[in-house]
Amino acid sequence: MKLYHTPTSPYARIVRIVILEKGLADRVEVIRAQTRKDDSPYYTLNPSGRVPHLVRDDGPAFEDSALICDWLDQLDGKPMFTLPAGEAGWEARRLEALGRSFLDGLAVWGRELGRPESERGATTLRHEAARAARLADLWEREVTHPWMNGPLTMAQIVLACAFGFAYRAPEFRWREGHPRLSAWFDRFAERASFQATAPA
Repeated sequence: MKLYHTPTSPYARIVRIVILEKGLADRVEVIRAQTRKDDSPYYTLNPSGRVPHLVRDDGPAFEDSALICDWLDQLDGKPMFTLPAGEAGWEARRLEALGRSFLDGLAVWGRELGRPESERGATTLRHEAARAARLADLWEREVTHPWMNGPLTMAQIVLACAFGFAYRAPEFRWREGHPRLSAWFDRFAERASFQATAPA
């Protein structure tokens, strides 16, 4: 199989962490995609131009980190991230969705800051900065949830990749006033899979 990624994509990083945690590195070739270039040959492979993009050996290719992670988790018949039934499963989904919401906002903020200064949207920058601040406050409480502190979960991976992407918005000083969140991230950042997938 082939996984197309860009080194700075937090969504691709989520998948790359799952590959390492599942011990699938010898089954998935990780390839850097050329995106945001008009004549990139990658667009003939994946017309959306987005990453991550998984080209399977035995079926149609997959796009979207959640879909790819779920498929990879089932690949060896020993899923790590299967959710329990009932309220516990809904809590896990709620936390993962909250992490993805946070990541989505940071991605918009980082993309806007990546534009030439004259092309940046001031309204978008203010909106995403305020959203990130609110969600950091919320995560200072939510990060104590048992689902965020037990065996590895997708919610943990998504949240860690979100904060790992926060460097794209240097004025977002999320550690200030968030000691529990900061300590949680520092613990997660010690994982070998997180270190191996750090933005190049």
